[in-house]
Amino acid sequence: KLATHLFGDRMLVANATGCSSIYGGNLPTTPWSKNRDGRGPAWNNSLFEDNAEFGLGFRLAIDQHTQHARALLDSMQDRIGGETAEAILHADQSDEAGIYEQRLRIDKLKARLSDQQSDQARELAMLADYLVKKSVWIVGGDGWAYDIGFGGLDHVMASGRDVNILVLDTEVYSNTGGQMSKATPLGAVAKFASGGKPLHKKDLAMIAMAYENVYVASVAFGGKDVQTLRAFMEAEAYPGPSLILAYSPCIAHGVDLKYNLRQQELAVKSGHYTLFRFDPRRAALGKNPLQMDSKEPSIPYTDFTSTEIRFSMLGHSHPDAAREFAAKAQQQVQAKYHYYKQLSELPWEGDEALNQLPEES
Repeated sequence: KLATHLFGDRMLVANATGCSSIYGGNLPTTPWSKNRDGRGPAWNNSLFEDNAEFGLGFRLAIDQHTQHARALLDSMQDRIGGETAEAILHADQSDEAGIYEQRLRIDKLKARLSDQQSDQARELAMLADYLVKKSVWIVGGDGWAYDIGFGGLDHVMASGRDVNILVLDTEVYSNTGGQMSKATPLGAVAKFASGGKPLHKKDLAMIAMAYENVYVASVAFGGKDVQTLRAFMEAEAYPGPSLILAYSPCIAHGVDLKYNLRQQELAVKSGHYTLFRFDPRRAALGKNPLQMDSKEPSIPYTDFTSTEIRFSMLGHSHPDAAREFAAKAQQQVQAKYHYYKQLSELPWEGDEALNQLPEES
């Protein structure tokens, strides 16, 4: 909902099969809408295993159309008007105001093209809208991103292309019946982990940050709504791959979802979900790209886990294991927070300092 309110008038969505695709494409009703100008998200659904590649295809096709439209416009400057063509070709579309101005220019371009009968004019008229910035979003759950579709996700992050990846992190395969995924946390009960998951959750954010050119954010809007808004806006503006991990309470957690915001707040305060942003653009300014957005865990981890059946049921079926998992999880959330905090506090000299390194003898 937040993404569509911010970018919906130029948004293309590649949606992995799962809960989000069920409520995203449950015809004859649809949650997608358009604004008064008739613009809204373009949506399509793909499979678990290839959704990242599917969304990358959107970006590649858009870039190809845009490149061809720019070439046509450049070759037709004498018929369109050099000033108009130059304004379109060199438009700053880094913010909403710039995109709005570009749309006005494209409207004028289309009007001028309507008076021309050449094949070039007709082709440019068909492609003209690609001269306005498009926002590609690849959306899915943790079963897709952390697990079955991870190879494709890694490929897309490594491509360097301008796509936005939104992971709705329920920490379990939700749509297929509540099976354990690689995002399932230590000690949580799920199918294939009836005695509690024995391993820690996979750190997808750290894997993405290792590329150094991927924008990464961990958000939970019930824990910090302003940080969530900033992350979405920064991710969309970043001219490369961006990954947003969004904590998403689920009925598989064993909690009434009218308490959704409370659960997100408890997850953040207990350290279960650490909030941060990693923006590669900061490194070029000599700043550490990693920014911590949540404070050190301020409540016991069990204050969070005791509110959800996926954790508390283990105390009835395997009480000794439950106590052991709780102790390990408390240590793990503290260790993870301090590890991320230490990384965020490292001095950062930026590219200029790297260029001044002495030559090897």
